[in-house]
Amino acid sequence: MPYHKNKQQAFQAAQQGAAQAENVFQQLEKDGSDYGIQLSHLKEEVNEAYEQINNALEVASETQRETLEQYRRDLARIVDEVNIEEQ
Repeated sequence: MPYHKNKQQAFQAAQQGAAQAENVFQQLEKDGSDYGIQLSHLKEEVNEAYEQINNALEVASETQRETLEQYRRDLARIVDEVNIEEQ
């Protein structure tokens, strides 16, 4: 059973990381004076979420794997949107 617990914990960490990155992205104030600081924080959150997702994928069930891949797509969308806005 410890294996199952680790699998669930890894999945939950990835879930929380993706949600946190999405939250920081939603609060990003593009016209704010501290946009650069916010953007740096967002990049840290996204990188951490990617790492958590990759860790979870190593032990994920098939159902979890599908959800984790969706989290990856969501993070890629955030990165794309921020990169477009920076140009």
